[in-house]
Amino acid sequence: MTTAHMEHTAHDHAHGPNCGHTAVEHGDHVDYAHDGHLHREHDGHYDECEPSGHVEHAGHDHVHGPDCGHEAVQHGDHVDYLHDGHRHAAHNGHYDDH
Repeated sequence: MTTAHMEHTAHDHAHGPNCGHTAVEHGDHVDYAHDGHLHREHDGHYDECEPSGHVEHAGHDHVHGPDCGHEAVQHGDHVDYLHDGHRHAAHNGHYDDH
């Protein structure tokens, strides 16, 4: 999965372990859930960390919801669930990897 490079401009908040935002392990970096977006530090600025394309998480037999035991993170107009180092979002009868 590739990630599009979309700089989050006018970001005056420094993310880190004690910044108050949920940290999400995402491949080789950490994203921070902030105002419905996922931010990652990149070359002295923050990017919107969004996948470029549709990536289905195949073979997912777990149903996510308010009591599933996985942390929920608001992501735009939907909720992602943090599961095994991935962000899962319900989509047309399956889960996408975000």
